[in-house]
Amino acid sequence: MAKIVLGGGCFWCTEAVFLQLQGVLSVTSGYMGGEAQTADYESVCTGQTGHIEVILVEFDEQVIDLSTIFSVFFATHDPTTLNRQGNDIGTQYASAIFYFDDEQKHLAQTAIDELKADGVAVVTHLRQAMVFYPAEEYHQNFFAKNPTQGYCNFAIPPKLGKLREKFASLLK
Repeated sequence: MAKIVLGGGCFWCTEAVFLQLQGVLSVTSGYMGGEAQTADYESVCTGQTGHIEVILVEFDEQVIDLSTIFSVFFATHDPTTLNRQGNDIGTQYASAIFYFDDEQKHLAQTAIDELKADGVAVVTHLRQAMVFYPAEEYHQNFFAKNPTQGYCNFAIPPKLGKLREKFASLLK
């Protein structure tokens, strides 16, 4: 089992996408990247902790490789807007990849470089993984638990549509 930490805006959205993929064993919403020695939703939302809303993705490399995970990641969020995803604005919504080793860093940098070569102005942070703070339980698997919640109905279906359109063969 391997793991990677991704920040693609609101963790409800990125979690909903990655839970659909074959080979993804678990997705945990949480916070990473800040200077604060702790993290919770209320404090991270202030933008003062330096933490980013992220997901910790655990996956089976025999089923889905990291390059494919990066392809899905970049296709299902906007890596060109600094500290913003749609209506979500603030440093906590930054596009970010937190890697655990040099191979992950290399693969992430390669994916970013390929996008830039195609003319995409990527602003995704590439940083070494730090302390991961799991989000509160009510944030875990949020979309599945709250399918009629207004934000979910607005923000998540377009991402899932892109996922189904571009990556149908990868779906559970």
